[in-house]
Amino acid sequence: MRIEDYALIGDMQSAALVGRDGSIDWLCLPRFDSPSCFSALLGSERNGHWWLGPTGRKPATRRRYRPDTLILESEWDTPTGTVRVTDFMPPRDRNPDVVRIIEGVSGSVEMSTQLRVRFDYGRIVPWIRRSDGHLQAVGGPDSVWLHSPVPLKGGDYAHRATFTVNEGDRVPFVFTWHPSHERMPPQIQAEDQLNQTEVMWADWVSRCTYDGPYREAVTRSLITLKALTYSPTGGIVAAPTTSLPENLGGVRNWDYRFCWLRDATLTLDALISSGYLEEAADWRSWLLRAIAGRPQDLQIMYGVAGERRLPELLLDWLDGYEESRPVRIGNEAVKQLQLDVYGEVMNCLYVSRARGLAPDERAWAIQRQLLDYVEEHWDQPDEGLWEVRGPRRHFVHSKVMCWAALDRGVKYVEEFGRSGPVDRWRELREVVHAEICDKGFDPGRNTFTQSYGSSELDAALLMIPMVGFLPADDPRVLGTVAAIEKDLMSDGFVLRYPLAEDNNVDGLPGGEGAFLACSFWLVEVMAMQGRKDEAKDLFERLLTLRNDVGLLAEEYDPRYDRLVGNFPQAFSHVPLIHAARALSVTPRPGPVSG
Repeated sequence: MRIEDYALIGDMQSAALVGRDGSIDWLCLPRFDSPSCFSALLGSERNGHWWLGPTGRKPATRRRYRPDTLILESEWDTPTGTVRVTDFMPPRDRNPDVVRIIEGVSGSVEMSTQLRVRFDYGRIVPWIRRSDGHLQAVGGPDSVWLHSPVPLKGGDYAHRATFTVNEGDRVPFVFTWHPSHERMPPQIQAEDQLNQTEVMWADWVSRCTYDGPYREAVTRSLITLKALTYSPTGGIVAAPTTSLPENLGGVRNWDYRFCWLRDATLTLDALISSGYLEEAADWRSWLLRAIAGRPQDLQIMYGVAGERRLPELLLDWLDGYEESRPVRIGNEAVKQLQLDVYGEVMNCLYVSRARGLAPDERAWAIQRQLLDYVEEHWDQPDEGLWEVRGPRRHFVHSKVMCWAALDRGVKYVEEFGRSGPVDRWRELREVVHAEICDKGFDPGRNTFTQSYGSSELDAALLMIPMVGFLPADDPRVLGTVAAIEKDLMSDGFVLRYPLAEDNNVDGLPGGEGAFLACSFWLVEVMAMQGRKDEAKDLFERLLTLRNDVGLLAEEYDPRYDRLVGNFPQAFSHVPLIHAARALSVTPRPGPVSG
């Protein structure tokens, strides 16, 4: 099944991917980064899945989310009638639940279901027992219950049922996880939870302040970002999946179920600009807990509760999505130095404060320490935005974001009355700016380059006007954008950087698709330059890459006309929101000049 054939359901602590055929092929419980109990996405059905649909197993005739919710409705038209399956995960008090309600729309339809629970990423075949007509699966620390009026029969290490649904029937299935040493948790009422979940989502979406021409795309992206928030702590994961390949059949397969400071800050920027200040407060609290300690120990990513150790392991029993191996859990990039995150954190906290977030003495104390670190280390090489697994370089984007960190520090003092060595920060801000323009700019080609002394381009250079380093109409910016449009476009979309065999920036073989965030950045910069018609055309073409329920992966591969990379990807939906704002009458808030 293609990546875009999946839809997302979640409860803001974990998430599941539901295929167009009605199969849940990925689910980690109880958290985004917990071991999965359904892993068919990265292997086969033998690694766990839960299929539910009309007998014969065909793709749904149509599906959609209920308006302004994360409640998925899939409908099948069959020769004997029409049936609807409603899938959702209710926001939890304690134990996570997956609810599936079958509704007979017309006629009479024979339905089937097959359940294979496999704990520990598809490796552990659980012990199964029945209790009061319900199924329980136990394996190590994990236990799940399936509650339904439909009895399932075991065989071949799976449980199945075939039954008939008539017009007007509503048949619930409730799948509940809990620690295996505890008693069966109280059973929820599916219909009550459906109503409460719909009200919760509709109420949340009603707070959105965006009212431009792309409201549907913006609200769907906002809902997706909210779904990627780990509500107990306020952390935000980059994606709910691991090892979905950036190159089909290749090795660029990474675990994104963690909280990248960069992704989280950009996500918060999108939420804040759309009226969601409460999420900014929650994330600031998460940040202060996660980075507590010495600023030199700041990591680029953390676990959803602020965990620092995210060791990378290979799961050799999984074949990988379309044989894209290895399958990885954890992420060794946690050890990298990426200086740009200091700028992203400072900018996000500045925007939050400018939009009305209450001041916090601890936050400013930590920001002062972060700025001290930037002062001492801005001139070092690093692994950069794209997490290269090769020698460190003086990446221009990293330097620009160090400038942004200093710039936001100055603005904090000037606008919010904070204390700090503002004269020193102003002076260093100018020094950093001058060095970037001297060493990171190629005057012969009239473009900034990927790193000092290199000839390659980098789509991250599009951030230069977006963070206010230079105006969008500065000749150097115009030249850089023109060079990116000339040399980094593939089928009309933007690549991150050249991927010729002699320029493997990340030290890995093979190519990848067009990075969707970069194309949305180009839309925003075009709009800033007054090229609204071109920006609108590109933006609306990008919107056609969303799947049928409005979701985007990390990349689009024009070779196969397919989405690739982890899915859905916060880093794709965030710039969609900003690009939509740039094309509408509502301006993007935040600093635009330094």
